[in-house]
Amino acid sequence: MLHNEAVFTALRAHGDTHLHVDTQPEKSFRRNEGPSVVPTKAEVLLIVSADRPVRVYADGIFDMFHSGHARALMQAKCLFPNTHLIVGVCSDGLTHKLKGFTVMNEDERYDAISHCRYVDEVVRNAPWTLTPEFLTKHRIDFVAHDDIPYCSADSDDVYKHIKEAGMFAPTQRTEGISTSDVITRIVRDYDVYVRRNLQRGYTAKELNVSFINEKKYNLQERVDKVKKKVKDVEEKSKEFVQKVEEKSIDLIQKWEEKSREFIGNFLQMFGPEGALKHMLKEGKGRMLQAISPRHSPSSSPTRERSPSPTFRLPFFTKTSPPSSPSSHHSSALSGYTYAARGLAISEDEEDDED
Repeated sequence: MLHNEAVFTALRAHGDTHLHVDTQPEKSFRRNEGPSVVPTKAEVLLIVSADRPVRVYADGIFDMFHSGHARALMQAKCLFPNTHLIVGVCSDGLTHKLKGFTVMNEDERYDAISHCRYVDEVVRNAPWTLTPEFLTKHRIDFVAHDDIPYCSADSDDVYKHIKEAGMFAPTQRTEGISTSDVITRIVRDYDVYVRRNLQRGYTAKELNVSFINEKKYNLQERVDKVKKKVKDVEEKSKEFVQKVEEKSIDLIQKWEEKSREFIGNFLQMFGPEGALKHMLKEGKGRMLQAISPRHSPSSSPTRERSPSPTFRLPFFTKTSPPSSPSSHHSSALSGYTYAARGLAISEDEEDDED
């Protein structure tokens, strides 16, 4: 635990003269919770002076630096109120030998870590297994890493001795994101990324793609472009048809309204009870009234009428030059006829006055 002599020796090497050693550590430390329990602030103050930051070390490969790495470093940085976070990054040679090939080279990985806001110090060419000499050199108080045993050729867990010394502070992994997960996504969609990079100007040689596969990917790209164009045309056609339908419906509705209005007006004028029929009836009645003479009802009593002077219409008066005796006889007859008609009209007027 924290009272381990090797830990105290490493801390004394810092030059701290305010170290406090508990004579009864079994009362101060929670032995029953296992070696990976993070000490509380009070437990840290037993061996570390309150006027200096706690030095926490976190190491890794950090290939294709992602949010999972950043979250782990954030947890390490937040272990104590005053933390100096040291991050060790293994070299390419050591990583390729003990773990496997990396996507980013060591310089890229060093640079990525140095730009993380939680990191205070970067250790290049970090060791695979932490030795007491390394802990003393960098004045490390605690080592932060996830609690899953990290195997190597020589050990089932490279952090075993750190855990036994009580210097291990576990962090939590971020589910669903890791370097292996990112590489798996790329491998799964290999064809998509190859085609994308070919379109962006990378050569088949740079992508390690054969001549036949290059032509295949180019053909697939052209086919996809044609499909996309066809799809765009279909979508635009649908939009056009939809607009035409909307306008057609609007025109039909307006036509129906106008046609109903026209039919209503037509029926009002020419229908069975329309205005034209009434006008014709009124005109016919007036014409008949003007042409046909009115007779007194048969039931009305007869009375003697005083003779009234003959009334002649001006337009019935006719003057003509002297003519032969035969024409004179016919004109006399016509004059008699006009006089008779004038008498009848005057009698009708007198009936109206009565």
